[in-house]
Amino acid sequence: MAGEINEGSVPPYYREVYEAIRCRTDERVQVEVFQRLLDRTDLQKAALGQIAEHVDSTGGFLSKLSLYKALALIALAQQGKQPSPKLLENCIQELPKPQLGEPKDLGTLRMQATPDDPLTVAHSLDKLLVRDCVQVELIPEKKGLFLKHVEYQVTSQHHKISVYRRYSDFDVFHELLVQRFAYRMVPALPPKRMLKGVLTSISEREFIEGRRRALGRFLNLVARHPFSSDDELVKIFLAFNGSDVQIKLRDAYKRMGDEFITNRIATQAKEYLPTDIQNQFSASRELIRNIHNSFQKLRDRAEKMAERSKENATDLLMFGRELSTLGSDASSIPPLASSQSTWATLRKSLKGLSVEFALLSDKAAQQGRREEDDVVEKLNFFLDLLQSYRDLCERHEKGVLHDHQRALQKYSVMKRQMMSAAAQSKEQVSVEQLESRIVQQENAIQTMELRNYFSLFCLHQETQLIFTYLPMTYHILGAFVKSQVQGHTEMGAVWNDLQPKLGFLFSNNGIQPPY
Repeated sequence: MAGEINEGSVPPYYREVYEAIRCRTDERVQVEVFQRLLDRTDLQKAALGQIAEHVDSTGGFLSKLSLYKALALIALAQQGKQPSPKLLENCIQELPKPQLGEPKDLGTLRMQATPDDPLTVAHSLDKLLVRDCVQVELIPEKKGLFLKHVEYQVTSQHHKISVYRRYSDFDVFHELLVQRFAYRMVPALPPKRMLKGVLTSISEREFIEGRRRALGRFLNLVARHPFSSDDELVKIFLAFNGSDVQIKLRDAYKRMGDEFITNRIATQAKEYLPTDIQNQFSASRELIRNIHNSFQKLRDRAEKMAERSKENATDLLMFGRELSTLGSDASSIPPLASSQSTWATLRKSLKGLSVEFALLSDKAAQQGRREEDDVVEKLNFFLDLLQSYRDLCERHEKGVLHDHQRALQKYSVMKRQMMSAAAQSKEQVSVEQLESRIVQQENAIQTMELRNYFSLFCLHQETQLIFTYLPMTYHILGAFVKSQVQGHTEMGAVWNDLQPKLGFLFSNNGIQPPY
């Protein structure tokens, strides 16, 4: 050998490293991935520069043999030697082993973001939030004496149009979205009618308002999803102004089918997946489940705080009214108490205090609305997203994965039947029929395997999307703190104005103020 590495002579460790980091679509290694490998070596910059200088790359890729050469140079540098091709010639028969850790752990280097990696969701939270902003407003329509149905005005900032939709339109849209994007997160719809027993806790008006808010969250999550927002179904629902929107939606789905059929890389999804995708999925699912549980508790507490602010508003208003009632009392004071009593003049002054308490009540009510609109609503938005991820995980396990396992069982039964028929020398026709059915089942299993890998591919992307949305925690906390600061500042100003007024009121009646 004249200093060139022969593929047949490389150690098994070299091959394992190569398999862990190579592209899944061809036999090369991306330069970005190789650079991450170099970063793991903890070598000095000078040594890293020398290694990179002696390794050939073309069009942003290393060949297999170039990687093997690089691994040998890394090993020499780790031994404290000069990583040069000339030194490499002396150990070409027995290539040294670099210290890079377990090859199975190196697969994560390939999974980090690269410009052309279709598995990576390259979106920031800010970009997701500005994709669209959809407003859903209530337009009740009465027929006769009773409310027959509710209509919604849906306004998309992206499409710059307002359309009118009924709940049944949302229902059809949601049904088709789940079919079209079976492997993606699709938020659930709020219930159409008030559930039994709910009447005792909320009014019909509160239920309708809660449903309006939930429909708005649903549309915003769909309209901001990087893989569904530009879909024809979404465009029709947000921008089609005709009366037959449900027919239009169904016709569009019939033309397109589900995402597996239209996605250009659906059948190659397996090539882009990490080898430990199942472990990654399980770990991510457990973490997101815990996050979901914590955010549910945060939402429940935020709801209670908003409710307390509203109750505080009512109590302050009633407190002021009682003061006004006292001040309006025109009853005469008994002669025995009138000589030294200041109550007659004091009570007249109390009536005017109801104005300040009405203002305090208004500020507390505003505080409750801010907490509800800015804090609780943001928490509900994020919870809807997290719940849609959990629903997706269940669809994966109960849907494509279950169908695949069932198809394999059916195939196993058919193979046993075929072996039995051949052993018993049954009629040629029945054997041929079994063979034909087995071929059909094999094709079905192959399709299901492809769908299963595509489902895992989408799950991996949807998991990234959840983590892209997680910084919303900052938005939620920011809204919470801002709401509290504004509420306390506004109410504090009113209390501060009230204090000298009370002092003046007491001193004018010959009473020493209690502060």
